[in-house]
Amino acid sequence: MLLNFVKFFLLTTFASQLDGACDTSNQLLQELTFQLSGSSLQWPCQSTKNIYIHSGRFTPKNVIMTRAQIYRDEAYVTLPRLKAGVPFTLGKISMKRGQCSPAILPFPCWSLQEEGNCQALQSAIDIFLDPNDIMWVLDVGLVNTLESPVRRCPPKVIGINIKTGRVVKSIDLDNVVVRSSRLQYLVAEYDENGNCFIYVADAGSRAILVLDVQKNKNFRVVLPGACGSINSSPDVLYIVLLRKTCGTYLYFTYLKSTRLFSIKTEHLRKGAGSGAVVDVGPKPQGLQMVLLGTDNKSGLFLRYKGQSDIYMWDAESCFKAGNFIEVQSGGDCRLSTQVMPGFRRHMWTIESNFQDYIADNLGCMGANVVIHPVIKNKE
Repeated sequence: MLLNFVKFFLLTTFASQLDGACDTSNQLLQELTFQLSGSSLQWPCQSTKNIYIHSGRFTPKNVIMTRAQIYRDEAYVTLPRLKAGVPFTLGKISMKRGQCSPAILPFPCWSLQEEGNCQALQSAIDIFLDPNDIMWVLDVGLVNTLESPVRRCPPKVIGINIKTGRVVKSIDLDNVVVRSSRLQYLVAEYDENGNCFIYVADAGSRAILVLDVQKNKNFRVVLPGACGSINSSPDVLYIVLLRKTCGTYLYFTYLKSTRLFSIKTEHLRKGAGSGAVVDVGPKPQGLQMVLLGTDNKSGLFLRYKGQSDIYMWDAESCFKAGNFIEVQSGGDCRLSTQVMPGFRRHMWTIESNFQDYIADNLGCMGANVVIHPVIKNKE
């Protein structure tokens, strides 16, 4: 099933069978590539911008976009407050043609971005758009993470109606995290009765937080020790929601782990842990693997640490390198931080020189961030 999708994806979306196919593909990529910059934030007025600059609350080169979700012809992006000088932490852009460097607007409004106001967003590190058009935002409450970390507020997840911009749910996570918690990613799904559940990766305590939205009930599912050690140096816990013919599964792995794991979400919702986790298999050659996203079916997108090529694996098949299909040949400057479905029925990726940002090795222009369709022969 996934192989047929890839063939369709590469042949009909990006490569015409007519002469000049490469030119057509490159032209399409150029038209649908959107460059994001900390210098392109939209302000209420110039005086507000001046106040932020003079007070040190706006430093363009400290702004970076790391995660994205797409709804119709708009992309919603996180701008985590990893360093000082990030005016807002959740924004949106227009993806209409002709806007290669679109303005980034705060979403849903400026008032929800106030640092130090626990009713507002402090640092959005991940977002997930569910089938009912609710954008779930993971706010860790911690700012200036890469400089002098400050805990402004307890961590929380908020739900925003993407159509109206109204906050429809706010879930305080203070009662479900522990001292060692380090929250990183979230996904959401609805069970057969239409009840919403949110799963949050807690890398610091080797657990998945389960949030039952309807019942206002939150609990932790501790993962087996084989999944990764909580006593090792800080690590990243990736989670991806895959829908297979036999049910919905949460696939997960630590970056430093040599193996991939999964758990059926119906077990996760019941609080089952060790006994329900499945060892999917070893990572090819023991390489560290970054899970990037899904096609909302059984397709998992991934890349290897430090490498820019993007692969797709069908979870209905055996987990081995021979079943990985290369869907994009990357360049040297940027690495993908996420792949997601969206506008014009394409698969999209958000890429940046995040490695340079972390190493504080950026020039005065700041981070190099783009959103564009996943394409096989990208130059």
